[in-house]
Amino acid sequence: MQAYVLLALPRAIITTSMNEEPLLPKKPKFWTKLHDWIHRHPTATYIIAGVGLILIASLVTLAVLYQRPVEVATPIVKKHTPKPALAVKYYSPLTGLLVDNEAATKQAVTAIMIENSPDARPQSGIKQAGVVYEAIAEGGITRFLTLHQQDKPQLIGPVRSVRMYYVDWLAPYNASVAHVGGSAAALAEVRNGSYRDIDQFFNAGTYWRATDRYAPHNVYTSFEKLDALNQAKGYTTSDFTGFSRVDGKPSDAPTATSVAINFGGALYNTTYAYDKVSNSYARSEAGEPHLDREDGQISPNVVIAMHVDMSLVMQDGNREDITTTGSGDATIFQNGTAQNVTWHKASRAGQLNFTDEAGKDVPLVRGQTWIAAVPNGNGNVSWQ
Repeated sequence: MQAYVLLALPRAIITTSMNEEPLLPKKPKFWTKLHDWIHRHPTATYIIAGVGLILIASLVTLAVLYQRPVEVATPIVKKHTPKPALAVKYYSPLTGLLVDNEAATKQAVTAIMIENSPDARPQSGIKQAGVVYEAIAEGGITRFLTLHQQDKPQLIGPVRSVRMYYVDWLAPYNASVAHVGGSAAALAEVRNGSYRDIDQFFNAGTYWRATDRYAPHNVYTSFEKLDALNQAKGYTTSDFTGFSRVDGKPSDAPTATSVAINFGGALYNTTYAYDKVSNSYARSEAGEPHLDREDGQISPNVVIAMHVDMSLVMQDGNREDITTTGSGDATIFQNGTAQNVTWHKASRAGQLNFTDEAGKDVPLVRGQTWIAAVPNGNGNVSWQ
């Protein structure tokens, strides 16, 4: 009877012996505790579940939207090798010739009155001057105003007196003016405080009288003395605008290889013979080569014949008067050619300039420029 009952029990009831209690299968403790905690804390359960769902949704969204970064090619930067800087060139504003540095372009200019009577020839210090103005001073006798910047001749003369129209021509150059007295009008102008007057009358130590010439044709100076005087007076730089310049190139078809400029007197009429090799004009006067005593025949690179009105002023010793402002006809000889132009000078302080038929500025060849003020009526110019 007893054995039958045991066999009828469920298989899940297992005993180790007839006297022991049956062993039932047990749930794991973690899940039991979790189940109990959920039943005890339903609100917290909902919150945790919600947060979890949000995190899961965020991760899914991120996974869907995530794009792999696009690789951007790094540009290849080529090394730039700078080109060597071009050497800066500086040119004299007086002559247009190449000078060493910028300071040389500001070097002080000195204007000097040089005599041209037969007793004053041959003169000294003219050949290397940057610009030369030639005009009648008195009695048909011409006189020179020489302008110097880079050139420094150590013998200059004979030095003579200044006239008003020479003051008009030198004024734009911000130059010292070396002379031995002058006409009343010219002296009043250069002594008014607006000019760098270095008159021999007040600076005798800068000048001397040569023993091989007789007065008044024997006053000389040098740039050793002139520079010392200018330095002492503070005349160390000059600020001015000169002529526009261009490199010279001899013409393949020259039109003026022989030039004649007549001032109205045989002793002062001049001719110029063009030399293609040097691109310059060998100057002759009164039928003879015009010499610089130390440097030989004077040969400017540019010759300009400027036609001017001239009249006699019956005062101060009956002085010549030349119209320097306004405009007039002129002829420029350079590169073996002749060009008819118009000269202009707006005021005493304004620079002289030259324009062509179209009104455009005419540049001058670099080098010495010789400007002859030819009186209308008595003077004339010709070439071939």
